[in-house]
Amino acid sequence: MKAFKKADLAQLVRMYRKMVTIREFENNANALYLNAKMPGLTHMYSGQEGVAVGICENLESSDYITSTHRGHGHCVAKGANLKRMFCELLGKAEGYCRGKGGSMHIADQENGNLGANAIVGGSTGIATGAAFSARFLDSEDVTVCFFGDGALGQGLLYEVMNMAALWSLPVIYACENNLYGEYTHVSEMAAGDLKARAEAFGIEAHEVDGQDVMAVQRLSQSLVERARKGEGPFFILLETYRYHGHHVGDINRSYYRSKEEEQYWKTDRDPITLLGDFLASKKWISQDELEAIRAEIKDEAKAAVDYALAAEYPSQDEVDMHVFSAA
Repeated sequence: MKAFKKADLAQLVRMYRKMVTIREFENNANALYLNAKMPGLTHMYSGQEGVAVGICENLESSDYITSTHRGHGHCVAKGANLKRMFCELLGKAEGYCRGKGGSMHIADQENGNLGANAIVGGSTGIATGAAFSARFLDSEDVTVCFFGDGALGQGLLYEVMNMAALWSLPVIYACENNLYGEYTHVSEMAAGDLKARAEAFGIEAHEVDGQDVMAVQRLSQSLVERARKGEGPFFILLETYRYHGHHVGDINRSYYRSKEEEQYWKTDRDPITLLGDFLASKKWISQDELEAIRAEIKDEAKAAVDYALAAEYPSQDEVDMHVFSAA
């Protein structure tokens, strides 16, 4: 895999900005919930930014992704607009689903985001179907299926991986192992080698440090290029960590993980800090410039929140619109 050089600075700064944008989005989403301004629950992606950004950096707008209940980071990394995302979280008409999907069901068709899914592993069939359509239509589009380690217990994942392998579909299964399926450590709910699950179907599997956005980008760039050539499917196990609880109401986590563990990941393994320190150590950018980027994005996120808070709710006449009916 290539080593990043100063000529790659623009790309590295772009990834840095995108990770900071995700972090600021989540900070504001959490504040909206804690201040009782957002209906329903949400699940923070903070800490896992290197995964979404590193992978989506290699995708075109026509490429597809499917997301999860912890999906804000995927949406932002694939190009979503912050104002429309906050509108969706707040139930406003300008949201991506006109405020009817909320945090766990954002879809952004213009950017190839086929949607988040509140069902664990629920998007695996959708992603594989999108990859099948690309193969059937003879297009070069690639699909990335994001899911957590908890989805490794869902039978649907294995059914679709079997199909993808049989038909050589252009899909990348990206398993974000953040160590916990809700409140259970991965070691207590998934036996054996996690990569071996994909390898059993003859799918080429890789493991990468999800906190190192450069490593994620390098690996996924190669796999995306190969998938376009018909060499898929692929499986990536991304080792990462969520800073917050399972959801925003999961405040006291001491009964299933320690404060020392959380502090280690936040202090020593933060993806934003790791990339920023790399850039500064190379003297390609100063810490002051990195701070300016963070301040700029913080202002952008606040402006998006203010916009969404002032936006209109959907009309009551829409109550029966966009609702499936078998009649």
